Amino acid sequence: LHSQTMAKENHFCSIWSWWPSWRPTSMSLLKTTESKILACIKNDLWARFVTLQNQDRIWTLSLTNKGTPKSAEQAPKTPLVMVHGFGGGVGLWIRNLDALSRSRTVYAFDLLGFGRSSRPPFPSDPAKAEEQFVDSIEQWRQAVGLESMILLGHSLGGYLATSYAIQHPSRVSHLILVDPWGFPERPKPESQQSQDQGSEVVKRPGPPRWAKAIISIFSLFNPLAVIRAAGPWGKYLVFVVVKMSRIGEQIPGEVGFRAMSETLGWAKRPMLQRVNLLSPSMPVTMLYGARSWVDSSSGDRAAEIRCKAYTKVLLIDNASHHVYADEPEVFNKVVENICKSVD
Repeated sequence: LHSQTMAKENHFCSIWSWWPSWRPTSMSLLKTTESKILACIKNDLWARFVTLQNQDRIWTLSLTNKGTPKSAEQAPKTPLVMVHGFGGGVGLWIRNLDALSRSRTVYAFDLLGFGRSSRPPFPSDPAKAEEQFVDSIEQWRQAVGLESMILLGHSLGGYLATSYAIQHPSRVSHLILVDPWGFPERPKPESQQSQDQGSEVVKRPGPPRWAKAIISIFSLFNPLAVIRAAGPWGKYLVFVVVKMSRIGEQIPGEVGFRAMSETLGWAKRPMLQRVNLLSPSMPVTMLYGARSWVDSSSGDRAAEIRCKAYTKVLLIDNASHHVYADEPEVFNKVVENICKSVD
């Protein structure tokens, strides 16, 4: 009987033996992989940790092109600072860093809680979580010693870059938002919409019940952990949720992001409610992928809200959410032209 019990236990353990091997995340593996990616860079690259006042560390890249001749009288050009989106890191900019650093210094860093940066606890309050991200960006700027910058943010990075620009307008010469997350308000339920509009609303077919169940379960957890735990099926899990919910990167992510997100990833504090707080003198350019799941109408609405303040909305053909990777040549040219307009 004992041998039979042991055999069953061993069989059970063998079934689940795969579980721990898929779950760990390795900083050493991340470092090695990132080094291989960054080895493609041709311009001068300086990679280091920038320590904040509270001793958190932000993994930072800075790129310069020393081959560009500079006269003694020439004033240094405003640096470009690039902020990645949810679940991303500095390596995602690999097809942009060289091109954009030809004429000015370019900085890219891993947001607090992502990549190789420190991963401190985040509060569950959405405003406090957002403030922790924004404060870390300001502390980073102070530590690096930048007086002003052209601030570019993608997806979640666009949301945080906007919040930063609202709070520190004198530090942002031009705000570039690339397929920014978290701008629109969550749509009202169809029943409430029909009552408000006083007319019949055409009901679009929703996702099947099993997909809704998966999404509901995801809302209770850190989905990056769930996806990691799913091992080789993780990518299919993401595909299913994306296809069923049409929310792409808006799946609530690491703890800080989840604190700022509602079910299905809508921002608890939509940025369209605050774009009027941006300085009227601050130029804003919003870039969207023409094939992205992010609705570019939020950009049009932001332009309406800002009224006479410079707000330009551009669509990049053939690009989806990751505009910078889908159409890097077009993206680089657009961003370079924006930077030239600054100085």
